[in-house]
Amino acid sequence: MPSLKRIVCLANSWKLEERCIAGIDLDTGKWIRPVCDRLYPEDGRVPISVRIVEGQEPKLLDILQVPLAETGNDFGFECENRSILDGQWQYLGQAQPTDLLRYCSSSKHILHNSSKYVYPSYLKKLPFPQRRTLQLVEVVNFSVEKRTSSKGNIEWRGTIEASNGRCLAGAKITDPVFVEKLKTGYQPKDICFVTVSLGMPWGPPDWDGEYPCWKLIAGVIEISSKDV
Repeated sequence: MPSLKRIVCLANSWKLEERCIAGIDLDTGKWIRPVCDRLYPEDGRVPISVRIVEGQEPKLLDILQVPLAETGNDFGFECENRSILDGQWQYLGQAQPTDLLRYCSSSKHILHNSSKYVYPSYLKKLPFPQRRTLQLVEVVNFSVEKRTSSKGNIEWRGTIEASNGRCLAGAKITDPVFVEKLKTGYQPKDICFVTVSLGMPWGPPDWDGEYPCWKLIAGVIEISSKDV
């Protein structure tokens, strides 16, 4: 029998034309990243045939029941991964934004340091449970910028300031729903919850040395005045 995990979805972000799904296990309060490592042993991205729930993409704050193994391919540096097992994903309900405060990190940095990236070699030196590649941040200041990538593609970058003063500048936004809103001229609210994730190691052609894992804005949950 597969182990059925109840998770609140806090990220459904782009990953090489598929998606990366992640959320909090409601029974343990810990992060879980379901990975389809049977179909994609190189990075675990989740295809549409696996992740669709009742005909729809998982939305942020959805509470999902997902058949998962107790372990998964960590790709050498991730501690949150659990292999996706056979079985349908089920929708159980929806969390409220205020439910997320308990899961916000109070650590000194947004994912290990004050830089825009973390080297895999650094993560590998940490005890396995400390190799965090996902973090929920309570944001009090949020600005966005539209850029053109080296390949000529339009991308959106975000700069966030956390409630304890921590900052992350110019991180790529990979939340598809939020990006579609930005394309219409939408300006984000300052107060929100942001899921920051580490991507797989990558570097531009002129990068010298080890490829780093870049910090990504993988999920944006805005808070309305009635939620405050």
